[in-house]
Amino acid sequence: MNDIDRAARAVREDRLWQRHLDMAKLGGTAKGGVNRQALSPEDAAARNQLMGWAKARGFSVFTDAIGNLFVRRAGSDDEARPILSGSHMDSQPTGGRFDGMYGVLAAFEALEALEDAGVRTRRPIEAVAWTNEEGSRFQPGAMGSAVFAGHYLLASALTVTDWKGVVLREALAETLAAAPATRRGDAPGFALDGYVEAHIEQGPRLENAGTTIGVVTSIQGSRRFMVEILGEEAHAGTTPRAARKDAFVAAVAIAGAMQAATRDTDDTLRFTIGRVDVQPGSPNTVPGRVSFSIDMRHPSSEVLDAHEAKLRAIVAAGAAPCTASIERTMAVAPTVFDPDVIGLVRDAARRQGFSHMDMPSGAGHDAMHIAGLCPTGMVFVPCERGISHNEVENATPADLAAGTRVLVEALLRLANR
Repeated sequence: MNDIDRAARAVREDRLWQRHLDMAKLGGTAKGGVNRQALSPEDAAARNQLMGWAKARGFSVFTDAIGNLFVRRAGSDDEARPILSGSHMDSQPTGGRFDGMYGVLAAFEALEALEDAGVRTRRPIEAVAWTNEEGSRFQPGAMGSAVFAGHYLLASALTVTDWKGVVLREALAETLAAAPATRRGDAPGFALDGYVEAHIEQGPRLENAGTTIGVVTSIQGSRRFMVEILGEEAHAGTTPRAARKDAFVAAVAIAGAMQAATRDTDDTLRFTIGRVDVQPGSPNTVPGRVSFSIDMRHPSSEVLDAHEAKLRAIVAAGAAPCTASIERTMAVAPTVFDPDVIGLVRDAARRQGFSHMDMPSGAGHDAMHIAGLCPTGMVFVPCERGISHNEVENATPADLAAGTRVLVEALLRLANR
């Protein structure tokens, strides 16, 4: 039996599943999901759990200036650029057990399988847990990988505040104190030779097709915005409606116009208003300020440009008698993955006998930032009914193990190139 087959067969479905169950206890919710916000006590607990498993296997552990956590299995040429694999451990406030965490645990299971099979690699292979991928607490999301790649400035990221005014720098310091690891350098980022990320699909295509492995070819582009409407607070009982500057009324009109303007016949554009903040939030006061977030995605930058122009025109025209502004807070161009890595994932699925299909990713992932640094690809596995960012999110032990076996083969081939 060759090294690839030994390593793939050494993936333990029961161990991988138990790791997920153990991690799900950290921030677990009554409905079976998780609330493990970035740089929270629950996040620190997950880091400690992963580090404990890593140290028990003799792997080295380190972190960087933005708190990304790395687990390293040495190679025979330990000075060679490493191969990296992973995802994130933070969740949405009502998140599932597999979004992000599967990618981290699949990467760690790959290290364990290689170790159990006694397979050495020329290059080191590292598992990574990226900081703040979700962006539900600190904006923008995919922050750890973006800072690592140099797409966001570390100094700017450290000054970001959450919805309660907590500064990221302080939350990061608390997390690293609670889950200490060796610091690797003063600045984030180091040279890589390849990156493969495993993830649940977060959509229904694989399950609907009865297919086990998604060979991810690309990630659609995404943009986020904050819209702010300023009106005038007034007494709800005494102020005539004609005399009001009601920020909420203006916000509803703007949001409705945006929904209508962003509909496309093939239902490809994704437009979401996910957070609305109404001030002062009193039942008997006319709102004087409303802000809301926009998440917009499409595979084409040109389409995103055209629809961004529509959003800006709606804000400029639709706020009277209030005033309104729109600020773009994030823009990520569409990502096309490396053909060679796509081929490795496809060949691994075929060779191991798993049904597979090429597909784009509708969701953003840390891989979109790493793709500019080294050859990059992704492996998808099905999730039940395509549901994600939801406490009922589910995946099967067999599918998780299948994706991990494909991941092991891809990582091993990359590490021995």
